Amino acid sequence: MPRSIRFVPEEGTLFEITNRTLQGRLLLVPSAELNDIILGVLGRAQRQYKIRLCAYVFLSNHFHLLARVDDAKQLADFMSYLGSNLAREIARLTGWNEKVWARRYQAIAISDEEGSQIERFTYIISHGVKEFLVERVVDWPGVHCAGALLANRPDQGSWFDRTQEYNARHRNESFSARQFATQETVILDPLPCWQHLPKELIRQRVAEIVESAESDATRAREGLDKVALGAKAVRAQVPTERPKRVKKSPAPLFHAFTRRVRRELYEAYHQFLAAFRDAADQLRSGDRSARFPVGSFPTALPFVSSLAPLRSG
Repeated sequence: MPRSIRFVPEEGTLFEITNRTLQGRLLLVPSAELNDIILGVLGRAQRQYKIRLCAYVFLSNHFHLLARVDDAKQLADFMSYLGSNLAREIARLTGWNEKVWARRYQAIAISDEEGSQIERFTYIISHGVKEFLVERVVDWPGVHCAGALLANRPDQGSWFDRTQEYNARHRNESFSARQFATQETVILDPLPCWQHLPKELIRQRVAEIVESAESDATRAREGLDKVALGAKAVRAQVPTERPKRVKKSPAPLFHAFTRRVRRELYEAYHQFLAAFRDAADQLRSGDRSARFPVGSFPTALPFVSSLAPLRSG
């Protein structure tokens, strides 16, 4: 199935971003060292590309982010940096010598409706408990934004400059494990629909969402007569192990709370897609004045940041 053309409806659009490991392998099994590295890479990527993060969670074989982006290039650059650096660190820690990610990340635009934003935020926050892995959200032993949101303090991690380490080894110089490490901070922004609220009220709403997610998970476990796996058992998982079953479900192009808004988003996307295809047809016919829509990635051509004809030569 071909990939959808990347489309950012407007500057500051909120996206739910997901990436999964190859074959669902547990390459992101939590550990103190990996958690520190994930937060370091995430914080550095955020600082480099000015991405506004609203939520994040890393489970053993996939991760989710809620992020506001200005255009498709900012999103692509941020995810390329995050994914490639995490892949190298995961391979170093686990000894895995195949590719880490199953495919390109998936990014789904979220409408500006409060209901839609809170729905996706709740979905991310409930990770860890909804899968019966832990009883409480903050018990998840991996990277999860809930702790930072509830405590109203940012998460921090370590960025390791592997280039400096390589150069030191090349010069036969000894160095400590953290000699070339710097601290990075992951900054969380409120959901767009909460931006006008005071911080304490936002923290209270997050606490209510966490409590509701935990209650729902408890009722679900009791109904199935199951118990949570527990943080210790999660950490004991083998990173290269392949699960017997990996959850797969079709993903929508957009998350919207009402049919009207969903229809408007699809119409905007189809207009964008039609303009892109028209320009591609013109270019294939040799017309170098073809105008691709702003915010698009023409094949083998630079990202279109403004509406201008292609230049020859």
